[in-house]
Amino acid sequence: MERERRRTPRYVFFASAELYEENSDSRVVSRVSELSLHGCYLDMMNPFPANTIILLKITAGELTIECKAQVVYSTLNVGSGVVFLDMEPKHEYILKRWLEEAEKG
Repeated sequence: MERERRRTPRYVFFASAELYEENSDSRVVSRVSELSLHGCYLDMMNPFPANTIILLKITAGELTIECKAQVVYSTLNVGSGVVFLDMEPKHEYILKRWLEEAEKG
């Protein structure tokens, strides 16, 4: 059985996401399906390649967080896992609220 490599638990969480990659000037709309304190999983048909740095904006209800993120892995026609980078405290506060709600189920 493969050992869990994540630092914190991942929760089922649905939200809309926008990804922007500066080098190619690409903007992609996606959906978050899993969320953790350090990253999330994005459902998308044409994910960016691993190691791509993106500006990520996640919206759930009336709340939005925004930060830089890095694609850790991607699977064509499925999605990608990203790790959050440089998140401001106001966005981290919202993220923690979302995680508390997700943990309750």
